[in-house]
Amino acid sequence: MNKRIVLALLGLLLVAAIVGACAAPAAPVAPAAGDDAAAPAEEAAAKPYIPVISKGFQHQFWQAVKLGSEQAAADYNVDITFEGPATESEVDKQIEMLQAALAKNPAAICLAALDTQAAIPLLEEAQAKGIPVVGFDSGVDSDIPVATAATDNIAAAALAADKMAELIGGSGQVAVLVHDQTSRTGIDRRDGFVNRMAEAYPDIEIVNIDYGAGDHLKSTDLAKAVMQANPELKGYFGANEGSIIGVLNAATELGKEGLVIIGYDSGKQQIDAIRSGQEAGAITQNPIGIGYKCVEAAVKAINGEPVEKVIDTGFYWFDNSNIDSDQIKAVLYE
Repeated sequence: MNKRIVLALLGLLLVAAIVGACAAPAAPVAPAAGDDAAAPAEEAAAKPYIPVISKGFQHQFWQAVKLGSEQAAADYNVDITFEGPATESEVDKQIEMLQAALAKNPAAICLAALDTQAAIPLLEEAQAKGIPVVGFDSGVDSDIPVATAATDNIAAAALAADKMAELIGGSGQVAVLVHDQTSRTGIDRRDGFVNRMAEAYPDIEIVNIDYGAGDHLKSTDLAKAVMQANPELKGYFGANEGSIIGVLNAATELGKEGLVIIGYDSGKQQIDAIRSGQEAGAITQNPIGIGYKCVEAAVKAINGEPVEKVIDTGFYWFDNSNIDSDQIKAVLYE
């Protein structure tokens, strides 16, 4: 081969080598779906989702339940949403929320039912999809929920009746104001109080039972009407936060200073009324515990672990004598 041609070819090879050496390095290849680098994203995507559907948001009680459920979600590494209708009378709205939650195919559902019957068809749908349901605060008339975390409301309201009887001297007229007659809590608190009075205190007459939907204004109007119609009334029992605030407002407006008032739950107005002596005392639940236990039970159900069918979250009587004790302060909310 001609010497000149050979030199030209060698020059071309040298140029090619230099260009190759200076070229930018190739971009790294993305890991395949099964590679270790993709594992954290997959784990985040696989985090169980549990919608927590309450009876409402209007009372501080539900905010305390929310705190408990959020703490359990953090402890057990699950995602939750906490929602509820604007008022505790909106059964249809709660059913819509339950339906929307089911459409997301969650790992489990926590439900505080506003109506013991209305939610059952959707709970049957959840059961058919293999989605565990955990009740909290207020259960349903069905065996579908794998567990229900709640206060023993019959026993708690019976204790309220005992305290009322003691404070009014075992005789006289009393009235009852309940949030509703469709939820398990409304039914059980009414019946626990009324039945205890009937069986143990024959000289006490219950002159009226009203349902105020847990609404402060409506409950106030109902209580005022009862107080005005029954001038000899000696005691009044309010079966939830909204109900008892209505009773307190009515007593204040009408100047009923001697009326023995017994409430349920807590909240700032009720706590202040007990401290001032306007309210004799109340039954407090453990709302943070209710929220925590319902999410905890849902996680156990997701993992196939056994759960108790009824999770009793406890209740306490509190009045001026123990309101500042460590035990009571731990279960009150403002």
